[in-house]
Amino acid sequence: MPHFHTEPRITVLARPQFAEPAHLPVQWIGEGTDGERLAEFAGRLCYMSQKNPANRTTRDYLENIKKQGHGSVLEHANYSLLLEGISRSLTHELVRHRAGFAYSQLSQRYVDESDAAFVVPPAILGDEALVAAWKAQIESAQATYVALVDQLMARYQWVDDKVHRRKMAREAARGVLPNSTETKIVVTGNARAWRTMLELRSSEAAEFEIRRMAIATLRVLQREAPAFFSDFEIYVAADRVEAARIVYHKV
Repeated sequence: MPHFHTEPRITVLARPQFAEPAHLPVQWIGEGTDGERLAEFAGRLCYMSQKNPANRTTRDYLENIKKQGHGSVLEHANYSLLLEGISRSLTHELVRHRAGFAYSQLSQRYVDESDAAFVVPPAILGDEALVAAWKAQIESAQATYVALVDQLMARYQWVDDKVHRRKMAREAARGVLPNSTETKIVVTGNARAWRTMLELRSSEAAEFEIRRMAIATLRVLQREAPAFFSDFEIYVAADRVEAARIVYHKV
């Protein structure tokens, strides 16, 4: 029996490590993560304001950066996340966000999907009849995949290289797997790029699953670097699903 996901899993893989140059020290005020300090340092270098003449805390400084729309300094801080429990349908939309992002995704061509998991569409959650009908289709598709792989392995038995033979079988059989097949993807993006993606994909106009992923990602990044994402507000929309809105657009 296949495993089913109803929530994404977000894991932080990498975050900035800031090494302040001894010959250009900043008069830091208040708390700040390495990513936030890096962005502040970059911004202050532009005007050689390391002495902090306005006596701003790091987070006040970055709040003003967002308010003024000087988002380029946020591009110095990169965060790498592992996204799991999401569908290939979702990642097909996600990878459209190119500027400032890098992606590495599980390959269906090489990985055996005989025991693949699947993501239950949020729109049908809570309706037992719909979920049961959907699961029946999923189980049928996975059984067909397993059968096709076996048959294709037999068909191409003349291929001596077993690794290549398995690749040939899996790349053909994957065509019967649904968009709901669970995938894993490593996503690296700078803070500015993350802001843009999250603004678009956490909105009420976004498809339910990617919206759910965006909200989960937003919560993770708000813990990682509060100053970069403090102007996002999470709320329950009229469709009874969480969404988010942002104060400073196009930073």
